[in-house]
Amino acid sequence: MAEAPPPEPTGDELLKALGALSNPHRMRIVAALTKRRNYVSALAREIGMGRPLLHMHLKLLEAAGLVVGSLEVAEDGKSMKYFEVAPFLYELTPQLFARAVRTLSEPRPKETAEPTKEEAK
Repeated sequence: MAEAPPPEPTGDELLKALGALSNPHRMRIVAALTKRRNYVSALAREIGMGRPLLHMHLKLLEAAGLVVGSLEVAEDGKSMKYFEVAPFLYELTPQLFARAVRTLSEPRPKETAEPTKEEAK
């Protein structure tokens, strides 16, 4: 049986994913995690970033559904958070944006019928 295509993202989901990927550090993190899952300290060393900054970027990527984190206990009893890339596919087309806009939760800007006093000057 053929696998069904992933559901089309809502406008909010698309904005969150594109926003998360709009940073070169986060793009490097995703690229590093495509090779293998990794824990925070090792990933920080691999990409040359401090752990606090890496945590901030991973949190944004995780909120956008692009990476998944799981807490695991090592043999020595130490807790380690591992991250891996979540499967995702976005085919960016004008038609996708047109459909996604209809599902945005942010209200549309109000259009005024009459110009304000400042605009009339």
